[in-house]
Amino acid sequence: MRIALAQINPTIGALSQNTNKIKEYYHRASEGSADLVIFSELSLSGYPPKDLLLYESFIQKEKELIENELLPLTAQQDTAILLGTSHSEDGKLYNAALLLSGGSIKSIHKKTLLPNYDVFDEERYFTRGSEHKIELLGDLPMAITVCEDIWNDRDFFSEPLYDTDPLENLFAQGARMLINLSASPYHLGKHALREKLLSFLARKYQAGIIYLNQVGGNDELVFDGSSLVYNSRGELIYRAASYKEELFYVETDDLFRLADIKQSPGQDDIAEVFNTLCLGVKDYVIKTGFSRVILGLSGGIDSAVVAAVAREALGPENVLGILMPSPYSSGHSIRDAVDLAENLGIHYRKVPIEEPFKAYLSLLNQEEKAHMDLAEENLQARIRGNILMHISNREHYMVLATGNKSELAVGYCTLYGDMSGGLAVIADLPKMMVYELADYLNQMKGREVIPRNTINKPPSAELRPDQKDEDSLPPYNILDPILHFYIEDNLSPIAIISKGFEPSTVKRVIRMVDRAEFKRRQAAPGLRITTRAFGIGRRMPIARSYEY
Repeated sequence: MRIALAQINPTIGALSQNTNKIKEYYHRASEGSADLVIFSELSLSGYPPKDLLLYESFIQKEKELIENELLPLTAQQDTAILLGTSHSEDGKLYNAALLLSGGSIKSIHKKTLLPNYDVFDEERYFTRGSEHKIELLGDLPMAITVCEDIWNDRDFFSEPLYDTDPLENLFAQGARMLINLSASPYHLGKHALREKLLSFLARKYQAGIIYLNQVGGNDELVFDGSSLVYNSRGELIYRAASYKEELFYVETDDLFRLADIKQSPGQDDIAEVFNTLCLGVKDYVIKTGFSRVILGLSGGIDSAVVAAVAREALGPENVLGILMPSPYSSGHSIRDAVDLAENLGIHYRKVPIEEPFKAYLSLLNQEEKAHMDLAEENLQARIRGNILMHISNREHYMVLATGNKSELAVGYCTLYGDMSGGLAVIADLPKMMVYELADYLNQMKGREVIPRNTINKPPSAELRPDQKDEDSLPPYNILDPILHFYIEDNLSPIAIISKGFEPSTVKRVIRMVDRAEFKRRQAAPGLRITTRAFGIGRRMPIARSYEY
């Protein structure tokens, strides 16, 4: 049997558009003599559709498109479709894989394990499927599953999350091959974990495995594609493209032969972080109806990295940098910002904020002298935010916020100032990773794209004379590990201190993180990179009192 895998990039909620894409890939697969073409989890709606699933009209529209647009394809041609979609039955909604063949729905395979952790909340919408049955395609018995249903093997995971393993039931029925329709978002370490699990399952069940993943950016989540095919010996025989659509074919006979070529392990390094950010920016901007972005260029490393990512994602002609020097901006910062813009080939403008800053000081201090306090420092950031939003409104640019995870964690950022924007590109990158990414960008391009002075100089918000980040924060090489243990590993202060950190520093950092929750609740969506990002994957109360 010849199976086509359609690794597509759907737009959430664009049902007709997604259907047309599915039809396009179907025709290509049919022309390629495929017996079956498969699409990823919830490919008709895009994943995750969230509360769109609560609208009965949305579910009905999906059903109509399947009946009127997709089923007729299989009546006219021999190629069958395995489609990831929602499925309504007896007043309940399921996350399912539908096998369409001969103009009808031949079988329905309902997802059993509904993830309800981190960025997932499928129990809010779906009912858990309880029936597991194999599907005979040709003379090959297949186990057809949806995403999470393969992630509960008791021999692989020391602490399985669920009380049942659908694969045990399916392979007990004699399945020789596994198809998994997935929508698995990227985070650091995900590639290695996926490949390790799939190879293990192939060896355990002596079965060929086809794992098809969604590709594309949907809000904070970026789906990297990287679909995988394993033979029954657990050898990787094909890895699909990362971060782009692809149609490829698998001959089922190859799933039971030795691999022709030994595949190297998938990459999970700073290059993948860069690619994830680029796809996340591109899809977020385009899918929200924009084509151009604007950001403030301070001469610092954060805005430099964001500008470089935006340039790669959208092209230099679609990126506008705004230099907004204040009385405290250093000459070298202005030069660094100009050098960056020219290195990247992006447009830039200079809009000094000294005059509006003076006007605010006069208005707000009346007869008093300027206080030179935190409120006046933040005024500068808010003036800059207003300028960016003005240009955005008038010229239809999306504003990109440039703050990193370290700053966002401890609240070293200004509401309605540098936090302004439609997308926070590096909001899940700790400061030390931002430096790593800057070095990578220069190495990748083989030249100094991000000025060396931007990388080498001490980071500073430049909101007061001679200001440095370390005046207010611990050094980033100390701050970032503490934040990792607290935010990603959920360790208590005592547990973090036991790792060798200064107790007073740990307690101070955690107080800052907790107190800044109200800021993060109002922040722009940030692209997920780490195992625990702020936003939908970390839900903390604002008004609280808890002593660890």
